[in-house]
Amino acid sequence: MPDLVLHAAAWTDVDGAEDDPQGAAAANVGGTRHAAELGAPLVYFSSDYVFDGAKGSPYVESDGPRPLSAYGRTKLHGEGAAGPDAWIVRSSWLFGPTGHNFVRTMLRLGRERDEVAVVDDQVGCPTYVGHLAAATRGLVELSTGIWHVAADGQCTWLEFASAIFEEAGIECRVRPISTEELGRPAPRPAYSVLRSERPDAPRLPQWRDGLRECLSLMDLSNP
Repeated sequence: MPDLVLHAAAWTDVDGAEDDPQGAAAANVGGTRHAAELGAPLVYFSSDYVFDGAKGSPYVESDGPRPLSAYGRTKLHGEGAAGPDAWIVRSSWLFGPTGHNFVRTMLRLGRERDEVAVVDDQVGCPTYVGHLAAATRGLVELSTGIWHVAADGQCTWLEFASAIFEEAGIECRVRPISTEELGRPAPRPAYSVLRSERPDAPRLPQWRDGLRECLSLMDLSNP
């Protein structure tokens, strides 16, 4: 039996989950149940999308979840499947130097285009996965239960995109559009800033510090 299971695998295609909620549930709920059945201490990484974004101020662990999308519902049900003795780590807007994420997408588009359109009516905490990983290492020394672990600060997707281009030295205009104009199938929370009410919760660096650290690990000529 493993000493610890870090369950980071998930269906993360938010819009695709609207078309295939059963597939998303199989991955995010069924997969988590299988991980819990290993019988080892379990860390389950969850999402800010378990909230509806209507609160208008940062969400803390005691706030009641109300997901708007199929993806959000499967992540919430995955929390239940993890079991009462798991660490439930809710984070948001994750990015890193590899894989598919907003930073890598913006770097690619910024090289290809003179202008990109980005929504400016969703607010969250872009969180660098390196900082989240370091915080998780300390978190497993604390009690189990729900923990909110996200970058310090907040911004819109438009502000995040502008910062990416600025830090990477890319000249590309960022045109603001609304979530409605973007027209994605899955509804998103308009405000999903996560903060912890637990006094011993790990505190992550500011999101822009995470962005700089992420970019320092990347070949910006070939994002």
